[in-house]
Amino acid sequence: MTLHYHGTPISPRTALYDLAGHNFCVSFAAPQDVKICHEIGQTVMLDNGAFSAWTNGFEPDWPAYYEWADRWLSCPTTWAVIPDVVDGTEAQNDDLLREWPHGARGVPVWHISENFRRLDRLLVRYGRVCFGSSGQYRIVGNDAWHRRITETFNHLDGHARTPWIHMLRGMSLAGSIYPFASLDSTDVGRNHNRAQNTPAKMAKRWDKQQCALRWHVRAEQMALTTC
Repeated sequence: MTLHYHGTPISPRTALYDLAGHNFCVSFAAPQDVKICHEIGQTVMLDNGAFSAWTNGFEPDWPAYYEWADRWLSCPTTWAVIPDVVDGTEAQNDDLLREWPHGARGVPVWHISENFRRLDRLLVRYGRVCFGSSGQYRIVGNDAWHRRITETFNHLDGHARTPWIHMLRGMSLAGSIYPFASLDSTDVGRNHNRAQNTPAKMAKRWDKQQCALRWHVRAEQMALTTC
């Protein structure tokens, strides 16, 4: 089973209400729909907005994020992405884990360029992890990204059971061979106004695409190099 988190903001309000009963992702970088999402959604994921900050070149206000998340984490089905530094060092990201004030209600980010020792450590401590794409793996779904994800799931095959992995910006992987427990994207919010789309039809189309239940070890392809 794969959970699909539909990113906000979604406008007009009628379009958002059309998605009642679905799962929502609300970013701290655009938090205006958070109250309504808690009123009409099944579950809500609070995104830390780090990717938006990285893309647009500004520093996140993490204390403000902690305060904002605190109110909504009182809902038992709401969870939050722990702050991370996109393209930062593992030490920087570990520092942010230590600063996180909301304990098990947060899920850490493992950037897929990081080493597997850190991934194993995060899974032992938190039980589930968000995968983040950055650096040479910034483009979700290109050849380099697929090679790295294949390598990663081959590594995870050594665990006793498939861990809960959330793929950030990963809705395009719905229905894929990768056993993601959950995914998010802003596809509905960005594209529901196209003539052939409606919010409900788009969400239904995504939600019925389930990822593989388990991983089967696959051959790893080496990146091509030029002389």
